[in-house]
Amino acid sequence: MTLKITWDEASARRTERQFLAVPARAGTPVADIVGAMLGAHAQVLSAAEVSVGVRADGVTRAEVRAALWEDRSLVKTYGPRGTVHLLPTAELPLWTAALTAIPSGRSPFAPAVRLTEEQADEVVAAIGDALDGARLTVDELSDEVVARTGPWAGDLVMPAFQGMWPRWRQVMHRAGQRGALSFAPNRGRKVTYTRPPRFEPLPADEGLALLVRRYLRAYGPATPGHFAKWAAAPRGWATELFASLAGTGVIEEVDFEGPAWVVAGDTEFPGTPVRGVRLLPYFDAYAIAAQPRETLFPGRAYARALAGGQAGNFPVLLVDGVVAGVWHQRRRGRRTTVTVEPLERLPAARERELAEQVERVGDILEARAELVVGAVTAGPHA
Repeated sequence: MTLKITWDEASARRTERQFLAVPARAGTPVADIVGAMLGAHAQVLSAAEVSVGVRADGVTRAEVRAALWEDRSLVKTYGPRGTVHLLPTAELPLWTAALTAIPSGRSPFAPAVRLTEEQADEVVAAIGDALDGARLTVDELSDEVVARTGPWAGDLVMPAFQGMWPRWRQVMHRAGQRGALSFAPNRGRKVTYTRPPRFEPLPADEGLALLVRRYLRAYGPATPGHFAKWAAAPRGWATELFASLAGTGVIEEVDFEGPAWVVAGDTEFPGTPVRGVRLLPYFDAYAIAAQPRETLFPGRAYARALAGGQAGNFPVLLVDGVVAGVWHQRRRGRRTTVTVEPLERLPAARERELAEQVERVGDILEARAELVVGAVTAGPHA
């Protein structure tokens, strides 16, 4: 008989494993927190700092940055969906194997702009060589790539914000996913890049199987479609991948609002629903990965806290494991004002919890935080 899992059970286990039910103990390595999340989205580094900090007692942005730039237990690079993430350095063999094995979709660029596969491989190799033992700005890296490949790599053919970028930049994310590129500390206001420590990737099949197990342990039960959305992978390919893993006993089927999957044998779930208030920043891993999205963002939350169905564009207020509003902050010097817009009026006890979470966000960002509870919002607005 197929085991039936309820939303309350799944939500309680996910938040527990994400350190959102109970934060990790003081002293837990930052890289362990990031590993449990399957990476912290870091296009905006302060958002990644909050994502990590709300999951661990006593962690501030200073600890996250020390892990990233000093002891290098974290690396900032291109991760899932080709977006910038913090990943544990020790896990790069897994991530490189799995991410490079996920089929990519059609190139968004015109045929005259695209790189051939041979050219793409040549550019990635040139990036890795140029960054080995160096820290370069994007312009310095561009000069090195063109010198190592040819003028074609430097053709200004990619539409950019206020001009055109050179052709080679369309595979920067691929260089990150292959372990040839990562971010280094800024030089003034300029972003710089370096090569992460060298490592040997896992075999592709092993990396994919491990990534699916890690995903299901963190966010399961889940369907192949859920995994495909999280990984930006073709749905049909994900379905075949799950079928192959089920056939070898790596994962097992459960009933979670229909057929879904967990790691084989990983069928223990908490008996009580999740309770509590949490604030999650832009593109927090939980808000992106936990599915079904219609249940995580119930009712009006789906319209208010998602951008066309895409998670992450709004920092969210979680109440008892579901999205119950949005929030934003405005910082001035050492002070930050955190304005929370709930979808329903919060009882006094919940508002006290919220004040504690706002104080925690301030601690993480090394600022004094003030809570402002905005008007209850009934729909999307600017």
